[in-house]
Amino acid sequence: MATVAFIGLGNMGGPMAANLIRAGMTVTGFDLNPVALKALTNIGGLMARTACGAAAGADVVITMLPAGKHVRGLYLGEENSKGLLDVVGSNTLLIDCSTIDAQSARTVASAAADKGLEFIDAPVSGGTAGAAAGTLTFICGGSDAAFAQAKEVLQVMGANIFHAGGPGAGQIAKICNNMLLSVLMVGTSEALSLGIDNGLDPKVLSDIMKVSSGGNWTLDKYNPCPEVMDNVPSSKGYQGGFMVDLMVKDLGLAMEAALASQSSTPMGALARSLYVSHARGGTHPGENGKRDFSSIFEQFAVPANDE
Repeated sequence: MATVAFIGLGNMGGPMAANLIRAGMTVTGFDLNPVALKALTNIGGLMARTACGAAAGADVVITMLPAGKHVRGLYLGEENSKGLLDVVGSNTLLIDCSTIDAQSARTVASAAADKGLEFIDAPVSGGTAGAAAGTLTFICGGSDAAFAQAKEVLQVMGANIFHAGGPGAGQIAKICNNMLLSVLMVGTSEALSLGIDNGLDPKVLSDIMKVSSGGNWTLDKYNPCPEVMDNVPSSKGYQGGFMVDLMVKDLGLAMEAALASQSSTPMGALARSLYVSHARGGTHPGENGKRDFSSIFEQFAVPANDE
């Protein structure tokens, strides 16, 4: 079985690495958080002291990092430190599952190609629940050869594996999806609040809209109104799921891409503005940023004691 280096063992990376271990792969992990490393060793993974140490000798390297600057720094190196491209073997497959700007993905892919290495950007959709269950969607950008290799590994962690195109295409497809998701969540929250304000039961209204022309994923899987749907963040105080701060990040990437291609994205721009405003609020400034993105519903809901 393949030996895998997994760098970035947070809320998404940790469960993804666990699924590789369960499939019988040898996984060596690295993370700046010692608790995450300990969790990996508790389930049979190996621990490395550095990212380059984890990657050296691996058949496959998988990274899950916060932003483009972290991905560029890790793969290309910084100042006097080596990057992953300097230490991996000539046949190592490189898979980055971070959600970052497309240009950073293209830059790393180009540098990898110069060294004869295959690199694929493979951002994910499906959240922490999908990571744990092994049902993620991987949206890949890279060569046909890289995708064919990566698919064998990604199938262990996901249920849907797509090849969107060349380097960076996975990132573009991911931010398009998340921009649409944000617009759907805002629109659904707005519509439900309008119904509530006019005396409708939000559960009945949701059932009506689900089978009508307004039906969408948020109504089917992720209703933003508390107590309408079980086992979703809105019915758990908006805890868990996909943080508002991450949605703000992805919408920022979408707006950067729109500027670069001179695309018109008025709904995406408005959704970003609403989410930025929402992220700054809460009982304490910025508290909403750590809550699930469906908490945008509270921007439209009228408190029960208001006239």
